Amino acid sequence: MPHPFRTIEETHNALKNGTLTVRALVDEYLAVITEKNPDINAYLEVFTDIDEQVSRAQTMFDNGTATMLTGIPVAMKDNMLIKGHVASASSKMLESYVASYDGTVARILKEHGAILIGRTNMDEFAMGSSTENSAFGRTKNPLDTSRVPGGSSGGAAAALAMGGALISLGSDTGGSIRQPAAFCDLVGMKPTYGTISRHGLIAMASSLDQIGPMTHTVRDAEILFEALSVHDPMEATSVPVEKRISTHTEKKKIGVPRKMISQEGLDPEILTAFEISLDKLKTQGYEIVDVDMPLSEHALAVYYILQPAEVSSNLARFDGIRFGLSEDGNTLLEVYEKSRGKGFGKEVRRRMILGAYILSHGYYDAYYAKALAVRSMIEKEFETLFEQVDMIATPTSPFLPFVAGEKVADPLAMYMSDFFAVPANIAGIPAISLPAGHAKNGLPIGLQLMAPLFEDKMLFTCGKAFLGE
Repeated sequence: MPHPFRTIEETHNALKNGTLTVRALVDEYLAVITEKNPDINAYLEVFTDIDEQVSRAQTMFDNGTATMLTGIPVAMKDNMLIKGHVASASSKMLESYVASYDGTVARILKEHGAILIGRTNMDEFAMGSSTENSAFGRTKNPLDTSRVPGGSSGGAAAALAMGGALISLGSDTGGSIRQPAAFCDLVGMKPTYGTISRHGLIAMASSLDQIGPMTHTVRDAEILFEALSVHDPMEATSVPVEKRISTHTEKKKIGVPRKMISQEGLDPEILTAFEISLDKLKTQGYEIVDVDMPLSEHALAVYYILQPAEVSSNLARFDGIRFGLSEDGNTLLEVYEKSRGKGFGKEVRRRMILGAYILSHGYYDAYYAKALAVRSMIEKEFETLFEQVDMIATPTSPFLPFVAGEKVADPLAMYMSDFFAVPANIAGIPAISLPAGHAKNGLPIGLQLMAPLFEDKMLFTCGKAFLGE
């Protein structure tokens, strides 16, 4: 097993000076996967072309063209396209879909010579907070297998937590990187919207989705972010590098929305850990001030109008005719019903129906248009707040990793997992979850920091100080 969890830089140095070979490194991780994955179910597939990848990476070290990511084993969430491999989004609808091209993040990682180990389990089409909505079985939390690893990037988090990859990539629509990172004692980062390309990411809610790193250290997340955050002409919302303007200079004042944090349902041990984290930040020279975020308290309600609406639109293409699973029927309607009924799970159908309702005539103005207006107000609220403070701190999740099955029958309780995470997606700002201690029963707790648009580096600087890196 890797010792205990290597960092990118120390692994790179070992590979560069010859004390470690790419083959030996990758074999360590494959051995862990062989031992643990049958129980954890983090990976849906371990790729068969790893030998070719290893050979290519070792050649890069031998001829002096290796980068920091060369030879680094990476776990990829199952909604990212990798040419020649299945990308199912953990859905029966796309169970047999083989990607015909590389998404931008996969292409960049291949250019760096990273080792794409395999594709990881997730909530179907990224809809969920526990990785229990996968069509291919739930993923267990390696820290306590009776509990969930969070979601929707639960497989990517579990792969790291069990030692089955050195770093991983997830996608975050409303906390789906940060919440599983908190549940698995990892660093998880949602970058500023538009900094990492979504080209080749199977869309769930396009105005909210963002690819980001999951790692054991903040520095590893920073290295991965820096490699991937390039302008991509293939992706319409990718922001040109020259427009990613950093304006904050002090970076030492952190706002705390006390009223928002005092909402019902917050686990007392999480609140205690949060206060200890704030004290730790104070000792590192950060000033802690109270702020008010009355509009952001409604972000979850806005999210569950905009997100299902975009889900309904994005998944309309999967109709049994053009894409994905197709079931025979005597009429066109029967083809639709059979294909979608068999191809989509319960949560996906729930959100598609809700989205269609929201976008229907007579309800569009009452719900969707109003949610868009409140979204703009939340964006402005953050703009105003960031004139007063440099970052905002909250817990990552209102509750500890929960027992599998505990919230399946209550979708609203499940949705509350994202209460603190969703505002960052609504506003498009960067946010990071950092390991922030443990409850009495040993379960991990996460601290979330949010920063202004394009101030992603501010989060890395603060995160490294917080964790003593």
